[in-house]
Amino acid sequence: MFSMTGFGKGEYKADGIEISVEVKTVNNRYLDVAIKSPKIFNAYEEIIRSAVRERITRGHLDVFVNYIDKRERPKSLYVDAGAASGYCAAAKKLKDLFPGLADDFTLTALMRSPDVVRQEETQGADEALLNALQAALCKALDNLNAMRKKEGEKLSDDMLSRMDAVEKLVDEISARAPLVAAQYKSKLEERMKEILNGAAYDEARLLTEVAVFTDKANIDEELTRLRSHIAQFRNICREERVGRKLDFLVQEFNRECNTVCSKSNDLKVTDCGLALKNEIEKIREQVQNVE
Repeated sequence: MFSMTGFGKGEYKADGIEISVEVKTVNNRYLDVAIKSPKIFNAYEEIIRSAVRERITRGHLDVFVNYIDKRERPKSLYVDAGAASGYCAAAKKLKDLFPGLADDFTLTALMRSPDVVRQEETQGADEALLNALQAALCKALDNLNAMRKKEGEKLSDDMLSRMDAVEKLVDEISARAPLVAAQYKSKLEERMKEILNGAAYDEARLLTEVAVFTDKANIDEELTRLRSHIAQFRNICREERVGRKLDFLVQEFNRECNTVCSKSNDLKVTDCGLALKNEIEKIREQVQNVE
């Protein structure tokens, strides 16, 4: 089992290339990947997304890429004519406003102005740089999954302990359920005797009323399904990517629990049903953190 939250970092340093990749994840219903990387890697974002999809199925991921390339590679200078024109116009306006000041605005000064001249590589990322990116990314994802798995084990232990509490409550309801009809029959007899003031009453009619009540209050099917869900839950927790399965199963738990509470005509069964709903809600909250 994997948690949907975690952090992983991977680095590559060799042959003048230094790349650092950081990945952090938070809960999300589907897989959503956001990439922040230098411009040189813009054309290769699908490589990053593909590597993520191989290891992760759900969650929002932020991928941060930083690099330093110390290799000797051909470079070119880009001149931003618009920025240069803006600086020249500003210099002329200042000269008109302050004619008494000496004018030392030269071509060299213009070249040193921000964004006028930028150094750019003549080509995009080469094979060595892409291999380094993939190596750093794989390390980051491996470290991320190691953290997510460790956290997932804790989530699994917590949910399984709560499932033990759920099973105990189901056992209590199962033990109590057969007594409900008998208590109803006893109360109904007392009520009829009180109303009839000791006169004889129709025993067959009484048994019919008890039978109708027993049928309406019968929760055997719901208890059987709850026990089946408990077994399924424990089996699913042994798997890895289980978030969607557990989402569905918790909904089924809630459905059966609601039916038990609606059929209940007994205070103890109702109390156990409400406690059961409380445990299921706590499990549901934890399931939201599972991939």
